[in-house]
Amino acid sequence: MPLTYSHPGHMVTHMKTTLNIDDTVMARLRRESARTGRTMSELVETALRRLLQSRREAAPPPSLPTFDSGGALVDVADREALYAAMEGR
Repeated sequence: MPLTYSHPGHMVTHMKTTLNIDDTVMARLRRESARTGRTMSELVETALRRLLQSRREAAPPPSLPTFDSGGALVDVADREALYAAMEGR
């Protein structure tokens, strides 16, 4: 069962978890925490929120290209005409 706690300043429940973070990243996180006076948890949560928000608001993919085929050479419903076109008759 995960451990949870409620912070009086927040109306949401927080979940404690364990993360494996590279030592150099962790050192930078500690320095940033000391510099800004924010907890490491606040900094990590803010970074994760920004990452997830930016992915959600990403621009839609570009439209697929279109082209003019010049029209059908044969009515595919006409089996004989289709065979004739395929065989080069």
